[in-house]
Amino acid sequence: MIIAGERSGVGKTTITLAILSFLILQGEQVQSFKVGPDYIDPMFHTAITKRPCRNLDPILTSEDYVKFCFNYYSQNTKYALIEGVMGLFDGVKLEQNRDYASTAHIARILDLSVILVIDCSRLSGSVAAIARGYRCFDPRVKLAGVILNKVGSDRHLELLEEALLKVNMPIFGVFRRHDLITLRDRHLGLVPTQEIPDLNPLFEQLATKAQISLKWETLLPLLTVKRGFIPPSPNLILETAKVNSVKIGVAQDKAFSFYYQDNLDTLEKLGAELVFWSPIEEPSLPLGLKGLYFGGGFPEMFAQRLAENQTVREAVKKAIASGMPTYAECGGLMYLCEHLIDFEQKIWPMVGVLPALTQMGKSLTLGYRKGTAQQDSSTIVAGSSIWGHEFHRSQITPLPMYPLFLLEGLSKNAPQIAEGWTVANLHASYLHVHFGGYPAVAQRFLNSCLAFSLRVS
Repeated sequence: MIIAGERSGVGKTTITLAILSFLILQGEQVQSFKVGPDYIDPMFHTAITKRPCRNLDPILTSEDYVKFCFNYYSQNTKYALIEGVMGLFDGVKLEQNRDYASTAHIARILDLSVILVIDCSRLSGSVAAIARGYRCFDPRVKLAGVILNKVGSDRHLELLEEALLKVNMPIFGVFRRHDLITLRDRHLGLVPTQEIPDLNPLFEQLATKAQISLKWETLLPLLTVKRGFIPPSPNLILETAKVNSVKIGVAQDKAFSFYYQDNLDTLEKLGAELVFWSPIEEPSLPLGLKGLYFGGGFPEMFAQRLAENQTVREAVKKAIASGMPTYAECGGLMYLCEHLIDFEQKIWPMVGVLPALTQMGKSLTLGYRKGTAQQDSSTIVAGSSIWGHEFHRSQITPLPMYPLFLLEGLSKNAPQIAEGWTVANLHASYLHVHFGGYPAVAQRFLNSCLAFSLRVS
């Protein structure tokens, strides 16, 4: 089943978390998924279910990978739940499809029922027009019913029910205006789970709300996993023999937490031994590393602590200068620059491998990008292209003289942007890449780590 919204901000994330919390509290097994490239919502899913949430994004991967991912990771659970992205039909125009990568697109690919969350705080009888419009807009999407959010009173609910009865739209749940807990957010979305000391009270409250607000007798059949054929993985590269095991240090703490679980899985399937460590907390690099992986996150929120750990900054700089293959995305790129200027205009020293600084600002850079490699690197061959996603409020200066990528957006008129660095086996870019779509990137990175291991041994 898919939880969709009629637009962003209607409460689909909180309602999804409430459903997951209730099921887990009942001792059930449930696999969750998130449509799109988001990192933070899946963190909350994972914290509840204790199973890695998987992203379903056909732009970053492919339609075939979406089918494989959903069916493969649902096979050993009783229930499966997908949280949508933005509004139900909000996607991009791609491949003769005006809503590519939307929640509706994923529903069609997987042939799953959709439940639409509607914010009822400023409407009554008009809810029927909204619900009917969503049901009729694309008959290929199986809209099973709605969940009404922010209902103000019993009388308000009566008006909503009367209107929906006229269009024969089932109601799967009702959340009152003050029922749901508000999740804290900031400049890139929700505050990540790593920064919330104790999530259990929140999840217990959500479970209680879900228990009394949802019609479980009609919901559970839609949530139940239907066993069937699991399509083969489109990543045939993962079926080849592993390279010799090499240790890769993965930065994992409050500053660096944006990782697709599939990326980590892909590296491990190819033979990597992942060693998680904290550039904030730990006094040195882990021993025996032959590669480094810096994901995205919030280095700007922890710039002082990153700067104060001078020993680790110097160790990282020395390792990269020695030729240790390093893969850095967005927040990782920011950390490897000479300086970071935070929202308060304070300047903090960073690793200093890249001759540039990053500065936080109000402008949001957001969207899918096609990156065409301008030169060979430890991860990609010159001339090849990959799709990725940008999501940041920082700008980097100066731009690289010899860029790793030439980026272009989905719009035909969008300007091409030179971006990314490759220096001494370093891949550093704002572009977030999903290895489910590009296992060859992971393979080339692992091969670079192996070559480095043989050289220094």
